[in-house]
Amino acid sequence: MKRPLVRDDLRSMDGYHSPQVEVKVRLNTNEAPLAPPEEFQAAFLAEATKVDWHRYPDRVAQSLREELADLHEVEAGQIFVANGSNEVLQTLCLTFGGHGRTAVTFEPTYAMYGQIARTTQCRVVEAGRDKDFRISESELEAIIDSERPDLLFLCSPNNPTGTPESLEIVELAVSKSPGVVVVDEAYGQFADFTAIETLKQTEAPESLVVTRTFSKTWSMAGVRLGYCVAPPWMLPEFEKVILPYHLDSLKQIAGRIALRFRDEMEQRVAQISAERQRIAEALSALGLEVFPSQANFLMFRTTECGVDGNELWHRLLAQSILVRNCSNWPGLADCLRVTVGTANENDSFIEALEGAIK
Repeated sequence: MKRPLVRDDLRSMDGYHSPQVEVKVRLNTNEAPLAPPEEFQAAFLAEATKVDWHRYPDRVAQSLREELADLHEVEAGQIFVANGSNEVLQTLCLTFGGHGRTAVTFEPTYAMYGQIARTTQCRVVEAGRDKDFRISESELEAIIDSERPDLLFLCSPNNPTGTPESLEIVELAVSKSPGVVVVDEAYGQFADFTAIETLKQTEAPESLVVTRTFSKTWSMAGVRLGYCVAPPWMLPEFEKVILPYHLDSLKQIAGRIALRFRDEMEQRVAQISAERQRIAEALSALGLEVFPSQANFLMFRTTECGVDGNELWHRLLAQSILVRNCSNWPGLADCLRVTVGTANENDSFIEALEGAIK
């Protein structure tokens, strides 16, 4: 029997994959090392018993939007909530991208910017970063002048390098780009700068969107909940491309309850940041090149230790330690990325690494 053909532009693409194998210590997907507090689960289950299962959820997730607006000191009309920040990115591409439109990324960076842009039929242009994995003003201006992008993606802190963007780069992008500037702050709580502050100014830019997720700081990767802070005029446009009732009742409940534990989550951010520093010092002591990070992960290069990245990844896997192998990404030869886990998981990783490079 003859199979129907998928779109021509999809036939040459691969799906997004992150290897998942059974190991004792999994540090490859930047998940939070601990589940939410026990009180969160009790409160969630209590709220879940009140769900009207035969009714559709609140279509606009008004209560959750109001509480997120309170968190960021903005208006509820600036908050859009979705099934993970990836759906936010997809919504932005559906709204502002499409056939004949251009999206710009700065490589190496999070692969889903290009993936989602291409699946929504955008033309994707990959600009470069400097040797410190930062975006230079000259490169930013040049790519905007030459491509006039409809969508420009900035990842801050950047995945997989951990590099934050600066206020100057964000402001330059907003002032020069004719299209939407998306600052993805999936790891924003670990950084010392947030572009959300720019959206709170009296004359806030009309083209800036800042995305966030509950997957990292809020320990809710299994829920798939994300949101963005955007100019109010954009939200009615988003409603034209999202599916009806796309955010179910349980996600809305989980998000609202998570926000009750703000203090606990901030304490966890401090603990993870301290562990990140401890790991960085241990890796540096082993002769590895460690890149500065303001996220819940570290990227390091193996070249100086005499073992290439692919080989070291396999040696760690043989000891039941899974990290992310970035060695085959453009510009990241011999680079691995490790998520900050619990203290015990981090000890196991460091011990395995010591054995793997000797």
